[in-house]
Amino acid sequence: MKKHLLLTAGIAAMLVLSACGNAAKTSEPEAQAASHYPVTIENFTKAEGGTTWEKKEQVFDKAPERIMANTRPAAELLLHLGLGDKIAGVGANFGAPDPAVESEYNKLNILSDEYVGKEVTLGTNPDLVYGRGGLFDNADWGVGTVDTLNGMGIKTYVLESSVTGGTYDSIYKDIEHLGEIFNVQDKAESFIQELKGKQEGIASKLAGIQAEKTFAYLHMSDPKEVSVYAAQQETFFNDAFKMVKLDNVFKNETGEVSVEMLIQADPDVLIIPDWSTTGGTTQDKLKEALYANPKLSSMKAIKNKQIYAVDYNYMFGYGYNTIDGMEKLAKEMYPDLFK
Repeated sequence: MKKHLLLTAGIAAMLVLSACGNAAKTSEPEAQAASHYPVTIENFTKAEGGTTWEKKEQVFDKAPERIMANTRPAAELLLHLGLGDKIAGVGANFGAPDPAVESEYNKLNILSDEYVGKEVTLGTNPDLVYGRGGLFDNADWGVGTVDTLNGMGIKTYVLESSVTGGTYDSIYKDIEHLGEIFNVQDKAESFIQELKGKQEGIASKLAGIQAEKTFAYLHMSDPKEVSVYAAQQETFFNDAFKMVKLDNVFKNETGEVSVEMLIQADPDVLIIPDWSTTGGTTQDKLKEALYANPKLSSMKAIKNKQIYAVDYNYMFGYGYNTIDGMEKLAKEMYPDLFK
């Protein structure tokens, strides 16, 4: 009987030790997470109606739990970092999907196919509003200004790629920051290396092309209307096209650009938006109209059949997937180099 009691006591002691060990193991990740915070990120703000972005710090005492992503590309980036369960809502559901995360994306709470306003944004009860900088506005199409949201106790993260001065390399900084905010640095670094590999791949294929070609962007959806967008302040846009050896002929132009100015500049290439994912006018119809436009007939791009369509989000989504759009464009422009 005494032996049995001693054995029972021994087992009990082992169980207590085991439970303590499990408790230590369980609390270890929590302790690591707690030691990671607070995290201070230098981000941006812009005054209501203003045009200049200024630095503003965001302090995170813990990882946000309910994220409102104001565009599709912004949400897709979070999915690549394993943060899908934290996305409370997604605005501006348009543009080419990323096949790598498409099935996960389709399960998200899509708020609208268009830009969403502050009321809809707040309806998701977010603790972080994140994404494209131009949508942080109190207008009907905006999610609210940074200062307005911060004043309500809601953290914000404006993609650095989307503010004036942003480039594709800014994407890497954005991913690093998100890795810090959510304590997923390993996933962030892995995705950065994946994207850099794609970027280096394009550069390698086009290394033999010495001279850049000039291009102009025609923002049009109606085949009958030719509208030139100079994109002077669109530093991300202009940097992206540099990847495929294209230089915006109007990057230093001030004011609006007329069709007459377009004809006079006579760029080598014309870029138009691809609206196929939104059910808009097909790129073939837009191209046909431009090639048949007698007013443009003297242009090199018309004579040489150098009109290319790029999905809107690849140009103005300010996201990581711009690299996919540029790779697709490079293959279309220089098919022999990608064989």
